[in-house]
Amino acid sequence: MSNQSPSTPSSPERRSFFSRFNAGAASLAALAIGGVAMAQQKSGAPARWEPARHDKDDWMDELPGKHRLVIDTTSVDGFRNALLYTSNFMLTNRNEYGLQNQDLAVIVVARHISTAYAYNNDMWAKYGASLAGPAPSADAQAKEPPKANPSATSLVSLSNQGVQFAVCSMATRRLAGTIARAVGGNTDTINSELIANLVSNGRMVPAGIVAVNRAQERGYSLVSA
Repeated sequence: MSNQSPSTPSSPERRSFFSRFNAGAASLAALAIGGVAMAQQKSGAPARWEPARHDKDDWMDELPGKHRLVIDTTSVDGFRNALLYTSNFMLTNRNEYGLQNQDLAVIVVARHISTAYAYNNDMWAKYGASLAGPAPSADAQAKEPPKANPSATSLVSLSNQGVQFAVCSMATRRLAGTIARAVGGNTDTINSELIANLVSNGRMVPAGIVAVNRAQERGYSLVSA
C-alpha cells in the first residue's frame, strides 16, 4: 500500500512540473535578453565604445611605423626637450632593436608657446623678436633678437628621419595677431605667411590639444615634454 498522500503529486508529475517551470523560466530570460538588445539597438547605444574617426586626422594612420609615439609640447623648454627625446627614441630603436626610421611613427605637437618653433628660418629672420616672446630679463633685452629658429639644426635632422610636426592652428592665429600689432601688419596676411613657412614635415592641425587626443585614439603613446 502506498504511503503517498492523495494531495502529493507523484514523481513523474513532479518531473513534468519542473520541466515546464524550467522551460518557462528560460523563455522569460530569452525574452528579457532580447528586449535589452532591442532597446540598445533602438537607442543606438554601442556595445563597446569606439572613438569617432574624422578624415582630417587620417594622416596619422598613413604614417608607416611599427611603433607610434606622440610628444606634446607647450613651452620653449618643452619643445627643445621633445627634440632630444625624439632623437633618443629614433637612435635607440635603430641601435638596440635593429629598426629603421620607417618603422617608427613619431609626431611632435607644437602648441601654445612652443608653436613659434615650428616655423622656418625665413619667419624667424623676419619676425624673430615677436616669435621669441618677451625677454626673461633686462640683460636679455639688450641682446639681438634671434634671426633663425634656435632648433633649426635638430628640426632638419629629425625631419630627414621621418618625424612629423603637428602645428597648432589656433596658436598660429594668435601669433599672427601679435606680430601684426608689433609691425603694423595684417593678421590674415601674416597668418597665411606663417602657415606657408612651416618646418619640414610640418602640418597645420585645427588645434594642438585636439591632435594630442586624436593621436592617442589612433594608437600613439603619449609623452609630455
